[in-house]
Amino acid sequence: MFDTSILLTGALVFVARIVDVSIGTIRTIVTVQGRTVIAFWLAIVEITIWVAVASTVINQLKDQPLLVVFYAFGYATGNVVGILVERKLAFGLMVLRVITQKAGNTIAQALRDKGQPVTQLIGEGMHGQVAVLYIASRRRDLKWILPIVKDKDPKAFYVLEAARDVSHILKPTATAIGGWRALSKRK
Repeated sequence: MFDTSILLTGALVFVARIVDVSIGTIRTIVTVQGRTVIAFWLAIVEITIWVAVASTVINQLKDQPLLVVFYAFGYATGNVVGILVERKLAFGLMVLRVITQKAGNTIAQALRDKGQPVTQLIGEGMHGQVAVLYIASRRRDLKWILPIVKDKDPKAFYVLEAARDVSHILKPTATAIGGWRALSKRK
C-alpha cells in the first residue's frame, strides 16, 4: 500500500521536525532569559534543519502528500518534547517568596543548613504577624527547596517568579551533583 521510500522519508521528516521544533522551543525560552549567544547558535541549527525538511516536503508534495501528515505530527510532537526537555534542563533563575505564620525561622534555617541563602523579613498578614522569606535560586534547585518549605509548613503561601537580571546568585553549598555530572561521582 505504501512505498518504503515514502515511509522512510516520512519518518525522517517526523524526527527532524521533532528536533527542530524542540530546539525552537528551547531557543525561545533562552531568548526571553536574555541568553543571546546560546539563542544565536540554536537558531542556526533550528533553521538549517527546518529549511532541509520544508524543502523536502514541498518538493515532493505533489507525488507524496502523506509527507504533510508526518510534517504536522513532527511539529506537534516537537512542541511537547521541547517543553519536556526545557523542564528537565530547568534553565534560569527564580525568586521564591514564602509567607508563613509559624515556621519562618525553621524554614530559613533548614534552607541555610543546605547552603541556600535566605532573607527573612517580618510582615503583617491578614491574621497578624508573618515571616516573609525571600529566596533567589536557580530554577533547578526548586525541586529540593519547595519540599523543605512544604514539609516545615504545609500551610505556607509561596509565590514563584522568574528573575531575568540578578546581580549575582549564591549557589547552595550543600546540594548534590545531578545530571550527567553525577555519573562520574558514582562508586
